[in-house]
Order: sequence, then C-alpha cells, then structure tokens
Amino acid sequence: MLMRLSGLVALVTGAAGGIGRAVAICFAREGAEVIVSDIDEAGTALTLAELEKGGGSGVSMIADVMREEDIISLYRSALERFGRIDIVVNIAGGDCEPASDVEQIDYVKMSANLDLNLKSCMISCREAARVMKQQGSGRIVNMSSLVYRGSPNQFSYSAAKGGIFAFTRSLAMSLGRFGITVNALAPALVEVPAFIKALGEERWETLRKDCAQRYPLGRVATPDDVARCALFLASDDAAFITGQIIEISGGARL
Repeated sequence: MLMRLSGLVALVTGAAGGIGRAVAICFAREGAEVIVSDIDEAGTALTLAELEKGGGSGVSMIADVMREEDIISLYRSALERFGRIDIVVNIAGGDCEPASDVEQIDYVKMSANLDLNLKSCMISCREAARVMKQQGSGRIVNMSSLVYRGSPNQFSYSAAKGGIFAFTRSLAMSLGRFGITVNALAPALVEVPAFIKALGEERWETLRKDCAQRYPLGRVATPDDVARCALFLASDDAAFITGQIIEISGGARL
C-alpha cells in the first residue's frame, strides 16, 4: 500500500497529548520519520513506544515551547539528526484561563495563554520557515480551535486561537513562493484524556452529550479525526491548499 508521507521528516509538538499522539502515530503509519516533542518526558516516551509498536519510526525530543531557546534547540537537534524537516505540526497548547468572566481576566493566565498557544506557534513557524525556505518545500500545520470565532467565556484562549488564524494566513502569503504551504486546524470539542481528567467524568459526560446533541453529526471529535485532517494537509493531496483554517467540527456553528 502506498504511504503518503514515505521518506519525509515530520516534527510534531505537543506529542504527549491526545491529539499530538494521534498525529504522530498517524504520520508514522504513513511512512514519515516522526520527531515526537513535548515537555512531558513520560508522555513523549509513551507516544514513541506506541508509534514504534505500530511499525513506525521516530525519535523523541523534549522541549518546552514556552521557552524560545528550547524551540531553537529543538530545530537544531532535528536538523543535526535528519538534515531536513519536511513537515511541522504545531499541536502544543491548552487553555490556561478556562471559563472566566470578562471581569475576572487574569493578567498572568492571559499571558500564559498567549505564550503557550500563539507565541510558541509563531516562533516554531519562524524556525520552520528558515529550514523550509532553504529546502524549497515544506508543510506547516498549526492548531487553532473553533473558538477562533469567539467564545463567551474563553477570552484569552479565543484571542490566541484567533491569532493563529491571522498568523497562518499571513505566513501562507509570505511563504508560498518558496513552495511552502501553511494551514491550520480548528476542532470543536475533542475527546482527549487530559480534558476529561480536568473536568471529571461526570462533567465531561454532561458536556459531551450536550455537544453531541447540537452537532449535526451527533458526536464530538476524536483525536483521530483531527490527525486524519492534519495528514491530508501534510500530504501531496493538499499541495495546492494554503492559508486555510479547516474546521473539524461535525457541523457545529453552521
């Protein structure tokens, strides 16, 4: 069977989490050499083990994307190991200020949301662009969220994800002439272990059922739903697609 990413090197940040893990495993299954990166060393090792168990190939590289020097070092190590980076998927992120009223916006938490979700992506893309421009090709896939459209109680997170929307489009305009595509994913609610743990089983189940009833497809997303879309954007199937925000939402907010 033809593998869509055979011979390519892919860097996935946030690879210890549910979505990042699914992306890494999916890419490895399609023939990519995957650089599995996260701040969570144990989680990264687990992702790498699952990837290799499925017959894939990859390496783990620990990095804190909230530290510019870690991102620079990550790219340097990747180049030293493989000599090229064909695909970058910026999954690392999370909401540091969930369910907040506008009067309760906290400067520290707001700053953490911008650092983790927006600034880290921008710096990673900066390093990716330096590599890919030299190569004359590349695929960048960023992680936005359906709340890039706005949310009544996720102010700084929505602002960060909206920033990903604008930055992705700007980068696509800038890098297209170098053979580099830049797109972003915007999932609705995704069933990931970290989110379930944060909410608790009972609250999660209530939220899941509520969303499933409102989404036209009648269920919430799985990490594999997001991973398959990332695979499409990273492959030659999407060679003439750039600057797009793909909503993986089951029809939510139509």
